[in-house]
Amino acid sequence: MDSLQGKVGLVTGGGSGIGQGLALALAQAGASVVICGRRQAALGRTIEAIRNAGGQALAVQADVSLEAEVRAVIDQTLARFGRIDYLVNNAGIGGGQEVHEHDVAGWDRILAVNLRGPFLMARFVLPVMRQQRAGHIVNISSESGLEHYRGSGAYGVSKHALNALGEYIQRENQDLGIQVDNVCPGMVVSEMTEGSRGLDHEKCLVPQDIADLVLWLLTRRPNVKIGRPILIQTMENPWT
Repeated sequence: MDSLQGKVGLVTGGGSGIGQGLALALAQAGASVVICGRRQAALGRTIEAIRNAGGQALAVQADVSLEAEVRAVIDQTLARFGRIDYLVNNAGIGGGQEVHEHDVAGWDRILAVNLRGPFLMARFVLPVMRQQRAGHIVNISSESGLEHYRGSGAYGVSKHALNALGEYIQRENQDLGIQVDNVCPGMVVSEMTEGSRGLDHEKCLVPQDIADLVLWLLTRRPNVKIGRPILIQTMENPWT
């Protein structure tokens, strides 16, 4: 499969879970892939897997909530590959309480990674895509960005806001050939969810499910717009 041959994709949080699955899928489809994240060892494992399969990849250690580090990711991507066709905002952290009990520092940290991070990535990628008059941004949101779960706190708020951010970016840039999609997965087996009490992993999504959907979004005809956040979930309730 080489449907993305010659393209360059940037995936945040690419060291594990959904991000790793997305990075591998983009590489298998022919794209050169840049991944970023906070854990160098995890990034290295993804890069090794891509290169062992014959793909081109670059890892940049970065915290997406920090402007200078995001700018460095973009600069290194352009220095290595000269363009950015796809941005997948996948990096995120969980956590939450009922609002009246929420730890303020925790609230700020979750919003910084889950919302400020995608804003910063888009802020520095969009000028490149606008100049190219082409590009595609995919935000990996959550089912919690469509529903309202008690105790979800900052996580749920950040994902609702991420969906809104994506729609604003789409409307501001679609006349320049730039597409934006918001993908809202249900429960996915990953490092973030593996310790969840009462979760049946056999009834959960896996990263490849999300990667398959994202690949379809990236390769659909350019005049086709998906107008609402896309919910992907399992047929059976994964909670016991």
